[in-house]
Amino acid sequence: MKITNFLVTGVGGQGTLLAADIIAEVGLAQGLEAKKSEVHGMAQRGGVVVSHVRWGERVYSPLVSVGAVDYLIGQEIVEGMRFLHYLKPGGLLLLSSETLPPPSLTLSKVKYPAPEEALEAARKVTDRIVFIPAPKLAEELGNRKVANTILLGALSAQMPEVAPEYWLDVIVRRVPQKAVEVNREAFELGRTYRNQLTR
Repeated sequence: MKITNFLVTGVGGQGTLLAADIIAEVGLAQGLEAKKSEVHGMAQRGGVVVSHVRWGERVYSPLVSVGAVDYLIGQEIVEGMRFLHYLKPGGLLLLSSETLPPPSLTLSKVKYPAPEEALEAARKVTDRIVFIPAPKLAEELGNRKVANTILLGALSAQMPEVAPEYWLDVIVRRVPQKAVEVNREAFELGRTYRNQLTR
């Protein structure tokens, strides 16, 4: 029985939980079972936020096991790297260029890694990496809050078996009415973004 496993991670304020909700609803829209679990300690203050999402004809548990994630979406570099061990062999890492050091890092003496260092570490785990400057692209659209929609667009482009209309229908339903058009643009921008790391 085929189960598709997602793990979305970031820090509070990035829309991590909304992104996970949308992924789950896209699964439901296809007639699948979808289960979701989340951890968001101090999410309102920039704390770590992690959400597991699973799709399938029959899903018994909302939690994804270590080494079983098909799609790891890191909305922030360090948080994406922190959960690399959850990726299965051949899994996809979709990593935003966002750098928002969580309190646990800023209060310690640990050095925040440069993007090149993060990507070098990621390549030891998978050769399927999409590194996308979601915050910069969102700012170019005039709304930094749509960075997570850009990531969802990039994710959808890696899942050709799921029609983009499923994603757009859910996004349009979940975002504020006044933000529908910019989220449409963000989704399409994410879908068409190309980087040389993806194989």
